[in-house]
Amino acid sequence: MTSDTTHTTFGAHSTAAGVLAGIDLTGRTALVTGGYSGLGLATTRALGAAGARVVVPARRPDDARRTLTGVAGVEVDHLDLGDLASVRAFAERFLRDHQVLDILIAGAGVMACPETRVGPGWEAQFAINHLGHYALTNLLWPALTAAGTARVVSVASGRKAAWHIRWDDVHFERGYDKWEAYTQSKLANILFARHLDLLGEPHGVRAFSVNPGWILTPLQRHLAVEEMVAAGWIDADGTPAPGLFKTAEQGAATQVWAATSPDLDANGGDYCADCRTVDGESTDSSAAARLWTLSAHLTGLDLVHRA
Repeated sequence: MTSDTTHTTFGAHSTAAGVLAGIDLTGRTALVTGGYSGLGLATTRALGAAGARVVVPARRPDDARRTLTGVAGVEVDHLDLGDLASVRAFAERFLRDHQVLDILIAGAGVMACPETRVGPGWEAQFAINHLGHYALTNLLWPALTAAGTARVVSVASGRKAAWHIRWDDVHFERGYDKWEAYTQSKLANILFARHLDLLGEPHGVRAFSVNPGWILTPLQRHLAVEEMVAAGWIDADGTPAPGLFKTAEQGAATQVWAATSPDLDANGGDYCADCRTVDGESTDSSAAARLWTLSAHLTGLDLVHRA
């Protein structure tokens, strides 16, 4: 169930372009990870059409440039979120070329992949979906604070009470389960936004996590057709189940709303869905702080805390 305490007129069927109608982002700089595919592509297009300069870091920059041909106000750079050296190098280039970052949408991710190790042996979903974005946000902190009114949006998923962090085995070294690893990484996205907002508010940086809803995108690339049929997502011919999925433009609506809505000026740290903050979804502040401490230990970065 969603709340209308923010008095938004938008909802589950709103689109990113509709949310941004009447909002002028000229002179603003946005960064969208995953911004050339699926939800990220819809987000990039909507932000660019509203006048923003949009930076899209990509693991395959040539593919990103081809996809984004003709999209206004976009620049592409290289970034591999599973490689801390790549994150550092990208951040250095960004800070050299951009003094201010108004919007950071952390949308790139991987879902239910086969067991994969990156960096120093980290489980790939936790590393890419969470740790890479944690490191990126820390390294771009000078540009975020320079904006004065920056927003960070962490793209999560539909939260369930059973989700948990494996505090004693976050990298699944004692046995891998692709869905547990995915939901752990998405819970981490929610906890990250909660603690980032706590730390960032005194510096004018607000953070939110969002559930974009059900959308068929390249995120499902690691799932066999048979698995999606068994789950009831599609039928044997590949036709999506009626009424289950949003379009990419509808899925992108909540993240651009969280990034720009004046209704959220006094809020922060909230979990959002369908362009609203969500009732009954408490976020454990102690778990959020614990995750931040763990992430700082793993990455060696805690520039936000030291600001």
